[in-house]
Amino acid sequence: MIIYASRTGNVRNVVSKLKGKSMELSEELLLSEPYLLITYTDGLGDIPAKVARFLEQNGNYCKGVVVSGNSNFGHTVFGAAGEKIAAKYHVPLVRKLDLRGNQTDYDAIQTFYEMRVIA
Repeated sequence: MIIYASRTGNVRNVVSKLKGKSMELSEELLLSEPYLLITYTDGLGDIPAKVARFLEQNGNYCKGVVVSGNSNFGHTVFGAAGEKIAAKYHVPLVRKLDLRGNQTDYDAIQTFYEMRVIA
């Protein structure tokens, strides 16, 4: 499963390019299966609050994280939410996407999803 959080539509667009069951994150959602998390970065490198609350309940099923951000904010904050999630939940940071990413990103995400999440 792909679980995602999208504020501006960039992450939703990325998910639309992928093959697999997907669901938009809600804080009330409780999972019992592995998933790939795709999220955005909030503020200056922060994990979005709703994503943090979701992970408190479902972090043990997370197999990897993809993060969208804007590289114009600089290297130290670009995609920092993904780095923080990866470190806290001991999962791979699969990809940092500049806004909506590109086909190379989608291919890498799809490969990770097929090999590490649904395999």
